Amino acid sequence: MMLGEHNYAVRVDWTGNEGSGTSSYRAYGRQHTITPVGKGAEVKAVIKGSSDPTFHGNAERWNPEELLLAALSQCHMLSYLHVAVRHGVTVTAYTDSAVGVMRQRPGGGGSFASATLRPRVTISDPTQVDFAQSLHAEAARECFIGASMNFPVVHEPVTTV
Repeated sequence: MMLGEHNYAVRVDWTGNEGSGTSSYRAYGRQHTITPVGKGAEVKAVIKGSSDPTFHGNAERWNPEELLLAALSQCHMLSYLHVAVRHGVTVTAYTDSAVGVMRQRPGGGGSFASATLRPRVTISDPTQVDFAQSLHAEAARECFIGASMNFPVVHEPVTTV
């Protein structure tokens, strides 16, 4: 059952015209900015993006693949924190070192083959370590971004006190 439709908007502006536009594959930069739409000036942030350096992008900027992985990691973290609260687990720290694998296809294009999230969670109660560890499965089911992926998302959590 659908509870409702949610809409999100961002603006992406290409900033890589180096004078001759896309006159050739190497004549333009892949730089761009990503700006949330509908947020007040005090919270509006610009994300500077580009393509991966493999595809002639700027290594100093975020690329779409990193942003996808970041969204997946953020969603799992937020879902986990929500699930922890619901089950009476007090989380005092959370960090994730997420990695993703993308494979190119011969002739162009490609897709993510997998993503691995490695959350390191610190909780306050030593008697809840195993239970807190088990909550990652529930968080994975509740994460909207994770549920939208068409590739395996593996979770390798570690929980400590």
